[in-house]
Amino acid sequence: MGRYRAPQKPGSKYITAEGHQHLATELDHLWFELRPEVTRAVSTAAAEGDRSENAEYIYRKKQLRQIDSRVRFLRKRLENMKVVTTIPDNQEKVFFGAWVTVEDEAGEEQTYRIVGPDEFDMDEVYISMDSPVAKALLGKSLDDEVNLILPGGKKTIFIIDMKYKTME
Repeated sequence: MGRYRAPQKPGSKYITAEGHQHLATELDHLWFELRPEVTRAVSTAAAEGDRSENAEYIYRKKQLRQIDSRVRFLRKRLENMKVVTTIPDNQEKVFFGAWVTVEDEAGEEQTYRIVGPDEFDMDEVYISMDSPVAKALLGKSLDDEVNLILPGGKKTIFIIDMKYKTME
């Protein structure tokens, strides 16, 4: 079996100002702090002799490749991002950046914030706008019934609260 994987569809290009700052901080940390440190470690390990059997050298080169890969990804991604800093004019519907509280048939409540695909892991209540739940919620209004198709079957949720906080 080959190692080929079909290219993934890139995620949406929207991001909150908070998410953009988080990614920019990560990029700065990788480029200005971590990469020079690993580069020094590679040089030190290379000076120890035979590189083919030098575990420290092999490990640090691999770490350097991972850092460079992440730096390339972040630079390209940040360059093409659309930072959303405004609240939508129509606050009666669910759009990007909304805080949405839903209730299921069992009466359990869950709150989500709809964010870009690069920032959903910043907080456990953040969900990517590309996720099935967010796609089902987008464009809906307060008290709307939303039908979700999950691996375990269908589930119905109701939007019981929705708000936008300042996004700057």
